[in-house]
Amino acid sequence: MRTEEEAQTLIRPGERLDDLQRAGLRILQRQDGFRFGTDAVLLADFAAAKRGERVCDMGTGTGVLPLLIAARSEETTFDAFEIQPEVADMASRSVRLNGLSGRIRVHNADCRDASSCIGHEVCHLVVTNPPYTARGAGLVSPAQTRALARSGEECSLEEWMAACGRVLRNGGRLCCVFPAARLLQLCDAMRSARVEPKRLRLVAAHADSAPKLLLLEGIKGGRPGLHVLPMLLTHTPGGGFSQEMRRIYGEP
Repeated sequence: MRTEEEAQTLIRPGERLDDLQRAGLRILQRQDGFRFGTDAVLLADFAAAKRGERVCDMGTGTGVLPLLIAARSEETTFDAFEIQPEVADMASRSVRLNGLSGRIRVHNADCRDASSCIGHEVCHLVVTNPPYTARGAGLVSPAQTRALARSGEECSLEEWMAACGRVLRNGGRLCCVFPAARLLQLCDAMRSARVEPKRLRLVAAHADSAPKLLLLEGIKGGRPGLHVLPMLLTHTPGGGFSQEMRRIYGEP
């Protein structure tokens, strides 16, 4: 872990240093760009990486998933792919800031080239927060970093899942967070990559709310059969975090 003086040398103009509130970890983020949200925190918990696993994060953004998972799972190692040079650089600096360069490698590369960088079928676990908006659908943010993070204009969901499947070993796990409304598209894309959807959890604000997000785990080469978990409710009727959300965030 860097001293405060060393940390300040890693911050560029327009960036801020945020506390992840877990194991003393901190992360660099743009003040006017895309910043990680609850979906990344939920995915890090859902994926439940095991000790010593090799993990790949497709579309790492600011690098939040490797940081959160590294804090939860000892001796895990990570290859994190980010296509935007300035965002990949920021993620790399966050890794150095937290003293995790020996465990997390950030690659400034297209996720479709990941298998060329690290090899085929080498990872126990792939985690990913794919672009949420389908090609030609929805409004695209005018800020480039937000647009690329949320839009699938540059890479289709099928291409994204195929890239995940190529680096995943047989029997390995692929864990995603995605809009609930696109569940069937995600399942189809997973299956086209030889990854069978096996564990599903829907996420809603309240018991009487329609789910907005889903958490889905697939197994490469797995047999058909989907286990649907109880819905994850993020808030109490009074508006505060639910007990499970407090656990996920590490709150008392």
